[in-house]
Amino acid sequence: MTGIARSDDLRRENQRRILAALRAESPQSRTRLSTATKLSASTVTAITSALFEGGYLIEAAKPKDQAPNATIASNGRRGRPQVALALNPAAAIIGALTLTLNRISAAVVDYSGTLIVEEVEAINTQTLSRDDFGRKLGELLQKAMNKAGPSCGPLLNIALTVQGVSDANGTLMHWSPITPHLDLEVGHYLSSAFNVPVSIANDANMIAAALRWNEPERYGSSFAAILLSHGIGMGLVLKGKPFTGIWSSAAEFGHMCHIPNGALCRCGRRGCIEAYAGDYGIWRRATGGSPSTMPSAEIDHQVMAEIARRAKEGDASAITAHREAAEALGHGLRSLFALLDPFPVAFVGSGALVFNLMEPTIRTSLGRKGIGLSYADAEFHCYQDDMELTRKGTIVTALTALDHLIQTTRETVGEQYEDTA
Repeated sequence: MTGIARSDDLRRENQRRILAALRAESPQSRTRLSTATKLSASTVTAITSALFEGGYLIEAAKPKDQAPNATIASNGRRGRPQVALALNPAAAIIGALTLTLNRISAAVVDYSGTLIVEEVEAINTQTLSRDDFGRKLGELLQKAMNKAGPSCGPLLNIALTVQGVSDANGTLMHWSPITPHLDLEVGHYLSSAFNVPVSIANDANMIAAALRWNEPERYGSSFAAILLSHGIGMGLVLKGKPFTGIWSSAAEFGHMCHIPNGALCRCGRRGCIEAYAGDYGIWRRATGGSPSTMPSAEIDHQVMAEIARRAKEGDASAITAHREAAEALGHGLRSLFALLDPFPVAFVGSGALVFNLMEPTIRTSLGRKGIGLSYADAEFHCYQDDMELTRKGTIVTALTALDHLIQTTRETVGEQYEDTA
């Protein structure tokens, strides 16, 4: 029994590797898939045949690793070109939902990863009732599916990204600054409404997932994606694996303590990094506001751009606001690097627009060399469009989860499996 279970696990793992290779580049010939996955030709043939019969793969016009003309056989006659395989767009659709302050969106994406339609709706998340969160998300997804039409394939998976803390199992939203409600079971509502698996994740984690997908050479191992916006979030990847806490999404870099009993944070505590480096923290300091006063709404990007302009032109209060934000970020990174060792950091969001104002102070705040540690050459990168990265990460996560759920029959796959570990 153990041997059968192990062979099933190997088949699923090999199938996952083949689908991942096709998601990275499609179409591909079976020969190229064998090279990319390091699986034998017989294993690739058996698994792709099962996926083809299940409707998850289709034949493509020609593989990218073959010239346009037909091959020349050994006898000099033209042979049949090698068949290329691609993901079948009509095999399924996934729902990629995002929930942020006063905004929800629902994207319908086909199995090949192509965005079919996206619906966006402005809502007041601070006053929305507990039950209305799931209902609103469900209605918006259904609206998007209706526009996509029935020919796109069945809905097989939903991924929901939230601005806040999700649980480690991806089943609910524990806390978010966008609503006073705690432990929202929106995943259960959506799963019941659409009868498909639903996963919930933190927005910064989805940004990290998108960066790994877009730039695997740079972000393939260990890195942090730090969201610089109204709030401060972090997606953390260690040795190729996304980090989560014991019972929550954790990695709340913005809520690490910067100054004990310092400025008021949205989470209700004082002295958090976010209270200084979030948009509202910079705005408070630059406008002379009390560190104990919270803004009534998200700070407009134009307001933040004006504060940045003032800093560049020498306004003392605007310069101080960005310097204190940079100190908070630098001190937080110093603690993080001391705990885990230095790694590349991607700064994402509206704050990336003014990163040049903060970078020198961040590097200074990392500190001088001590006990063999030096962060003077820390690797930083900036990305402005956090919403696009959030959506991309949500889509990638949903499609990858769906690939893991696909089951082909033992009879179809046969006994072809191999352990390449």
